[in-house]
Amino acid sequence: MFKKKAIKETTQAVSLITLADRTSPVSEQYRTIRTNIQFAMVDKELKTLIVTSSGPGEGKSTTSANLAVVFANSGIRTLLVDADLRKPTVAKSFGLRNHHGLSNLLSERDAKIQNVVQSSGIENLTILSSGPKPPNPSEMLGSMRMHAVIKEMRDAFDLVIFDMPPVVAVTDAQVVASQVDGTIMVVREGVSNKNALIKAKSLLEMVNANMLGVVYNGSTRNVDQGYYYYGA
Repeated sequence: MFKKKAIKETTQAVSLITLADRTSPVSEQYRTIRTNIQFAMVDKELKTLIVTSSGPGEGKSTTSANLAVVFANSGIRTLLVDADLRKPTVAKSFGLRNHHGLSNLLSERDAKIQNVVQSSGIENLTILSSGPKPPNPSEMLGSMRMHAVIKEMRDAFDLVIFDMPPVVAVTDAQVVASQVDGTIMVVREGVSNKNALIKAKSLLEMVNANMLGVVYNGSTRNVDQGYYYYGA
């Protein structure tokens, strides 16, 4: 359907630990997070998730990318969507171009998903980059067109992971959280602010987001296992 692009094990994204070193303790932590999310899928269908944080620098993009890799490695047809239309990182992480992506799907009525997604070079993992930066990200993400695109994604893939901007900074994550099956919040030790976290939780509750849990990363208590998942 689309060209496969080989991706080197020594990827440009040093944050892709699950690809660079699959036997590392941190990679194992991501697999544990994957398992916990799968347990949450037992009673209800969870095909669409967002990964966000309260503020910048907390690791939400790193978490999104690594979770996408470990889900794909388990045989789940996964689509990783860069829905951070303001400060996108996914294309760079996987060494892909960002000429076309989500913003094209939302702004061009005749745009087709299969024409803008890219192969990651990893089996079962497809990437939808952000595309050109639009002037109105929140409006685009909350549009009826976005609803239709999410439905198309659900039909085409087993799991869709959206990498979103921080909740407190802009409304984008709130807007999409109300449209998907689950939300994961990323917290970073020494970076996350307690008041910002409380506000982020409140903002997500306002839109009835289904909080699956929290990924706590950057722990200094055990440098080899710096990622933890807490169910909501």
